[in-house]
Amino acid sequence: MLTEVAATRYITPLREGGSLPGLVEADDRATYVVKFTGAGQGRKTLVAEAICARLARGLGLRVPPLVTVRLDPVLGLGEPDPEVQDLLKASGGLNLGVGYLSGALGFDPLAYGVEPREAGRIVWFDAWVGNVDRSWRNPNMLVRGQDLWLIDHGATMIWHHNWPTVQTAAARPYDASDHALAGFEPDVAAAAAELAPGVTPELLAEATADVPDAWLADEAGFGSPDEVREAYASALLARAATVHEHITLGRPPGARPVGSSGWLPAGPATTGEAS
Repeated sequence: MLTEVAATRYITPLREGGSLPGLVEADDRATYVVKFTGAGQGRKTLVAEAICARLARGLGLRVPPLVTVRLDPVLGLGEPDPEVQDLLKASGGLNLGVGYLSGALGFDPLAYGVEPREAGRIVWFDAWVGNVDRSWRNPNMLVRGQDLWLIDHGATMIWHHNWPTVQTAAARPYDASDHALAGFEPDVAAAAAELAPGVTPELLAEATADVPDAWLADEAGFGSPDEVREAYASALLARAATVHEHITLGRPPGARPVGSSGWLPAGPATTGEAS
């Protein structure tokens, strides 16, 4: 299970995201980007974030640490923005906290190159979980120092919005022609050989165990949160073996093959701190 912390101070909204996440300070003295249960996308976005972060970490990809953040709705009473106040009031209980990567920069394929092995691992992972939100227009990746980090996995496992379609999820194609790393010649075949064997029942059990019962309760068609966890694990296990056969690659504008991952000679193209 994820570590639980309590929110002590709401710092500021992050309006880049459609769900209005917020920067929050917690009782462990750390700062988190919090995704709220009261946001319009609903709790399934948080479920997807929690499962995918643990899966990515288990396969050796970099993702910020996650916690659950217990929020007292009174924290919103002093907020001057009515939209933020309403969101905090609607989000009492457990929310998802993503570790804030201070000093990280938004990924730009013109400034930071990704070698084919790493690009292939990320494309394979996104295809496996069905991530529809890592395009060159919206990469959802950060660079801190020389390291590439993956963020924002709420738009994954789309089939969990319509469980009857899960039977076809294993063979569902993945169009990576618009993927942020498609232009770096991702070695998807090597990634499949390396990562697919790591998708074990044990890893899937760990990932689904990170999701609080409250986010899985009352799911239509299921008798308990554990049944929902088993459904996620079963779908993901079935998809891992052959997903590389269903990936369509392309090359979005701006990217180019590189020999090793890191900043390209032109240097960082962005200077603002990202979350």
